[in-house]
Amino acid sequence: MTPSLQITARSAFDPDDDTPVFVISVAAELAGMHAQTLRQYDRLGLVTPSRTRGGGRRYSSRDVSLLREVQRLSQEGVGLPGIARILELEERVADLEDRLAEVTAQLRASRSPQTHRIFSVSPSGDVYATRLGERPRGRASRALVLWDPPR
Repeated sequence: MTPSLQITARSAFDPDDDTPVFVISVAAELAGMHAQTLRQYDRLGLVTPSRTRGGGRRYSSRDVSLLREVQRLSQEGVGLPGIARILELEERVADLEDRLAEVTAQLRASRSPQTHRIFSVSPSGDVYATRLGERPRGRASRALVLWDPPR
């Protein structure tokens, strides 16, 4: 009996979407366009592939998807300056969505029970921050008030 070989959906040897693996002729074929068109898009800054040490272009799967999107927009009648602006705005939206997720996570963390702040009041009426388990200073009341601000 031979041992079974488990194959995972993504092994360490599989390139991810950003790995530059395709030469220009393969990328052009995958995108359904001429290699010269890819060179023009590179010159215009629409799709900028990685470069080898010798200067050859290498396209990633993400680059090929972007080429297809540029082609679709072009076929719908959008001019190259318009396409450039659309791609710029889409990148900006993606950056803002990432930032929003980051801020949302920070907000959730700040609202967790472990981060509640505790305050005490001195006999003179001064309010000061204390740590969890710390006894109030001086002769303070033993009364406890818990304030949970609305969310």
